[in-house]
Amino acid sequence: MVSKSDVGIILMNLGSPDSTAVPDVKRYLIEFLMDKRVIDYPWLFRKILIEGIIVPRRAAQSAKAYESIWWEEGSPLIALTKQLQTAVQHDMDIPVEIAMRYGNPHPEVAYNNLLRKNPDLKEVIVLPLYPHYAMSSYETAAEYAKEIYLKKKYTFKLSVIPPFYDEPDYINAVAESMRPYMQQDYDYILFSYHGVPERHIHKGDITGSHCLKVNDCCHVRSEAHKFCYRHQVTITSELVAAKLGLPKDKWGISFQSRLGREEWLKPYTAATLEQLPQEGKKKLLIVCPAFVSDCLETLEEIAVEGKHSFMHAGGDSYTMIPCLNIHPLWVKAVVKYCNQIMETTTV
Repeated sequence: MVSKSDVGIILMNLGSPDSTAVPDVKRYLIEFLMDKRVIDYPWLFRKILIEGIIVPRRAAQSAKAYESIWWEEGSPLIALTKQLQTAVQHDMDIPVEIAMRYGNPHPEVAYNNLLRKNPDLKEVIVLPLYPHYAMSSYETAAEYAKEIYLKKKYTFKLSVIPPFYDEPDYINAVAESMRPYMQQDYDYILFSYHGVPERHIHKGDITGSHCLKVNDCCHVRSEAHKFCYRHQVTITSELVAAKLGLPKDKWGISFQSRLGREEWLKPYTAATLEQLPQEGKKKLLIVCPAFVSDCLETLEEIAVEGKHSFMHAGGDSYTMIPCLNIHPLWVKAVVKYCNQIMETTTV
């Protein structure tokens, strides 16, 4: 057991290019897509595919997309994570740093900043800012934090906070962030989550016989649920819908950001947005609970591209509800999670 005064916190998010310049975007895309937990092909094939085909084709287009959502202070995701750091630090008397899985600031920088603030540091608590467990999000962030920790042979203890997809404080924060937008007239609420290949769901099934194999697998109790992204986003959506009192015919789930031709989790957000107006659901609210900070996938893919698709298909109104960002209830939830972990490891 250690004293609370000897603990530090790291909030870990996805990351972003250092700028919208094509070379910076290329560097970022290569680091991101070469992650074996994002594209889990053999290394040589992955390298040829990414550095020889995907990145050369996508870099300039991605740079334009980033430029369209870039803020004066830089990347929205980085800026919002810094704002969250400031808000959390205001309510905690131990140092709080941020780190990114890809790009900057690197976890080593965050570890070293905490050590500079407290040379007697005994424990670091890492909160990956991913509510749901997925190989390509939570797992890669948590394992990368551990990898750098072991590589640099730090002597402090490292603790990683688990996914919080069903934690009441997170659910309440999402629901209350949505509630003001529900005062307007709407036909339907779409919960859009970042997609993953179905292959990842099978790969993460520790039972080998449950996910996407058992009928209604997300609602049949299984040990597989601890690592199942599809189950966890389903539960998040159901809990938020229940909190808001939404009838079953007023909301649904979809998955965005598909890459490649293989089967990903369905239904796809892009196809759903084109289909909803044909079903008479022409006034849409859309929310992205897998992202706690607004980023390219929400500000450009959903707010811009998604709106264009929906309105072009015959929609009347389209509102993207912002991510949690620095919503007061979300800040309180983060502080609470960190304090709970500290209570189990400190005196």
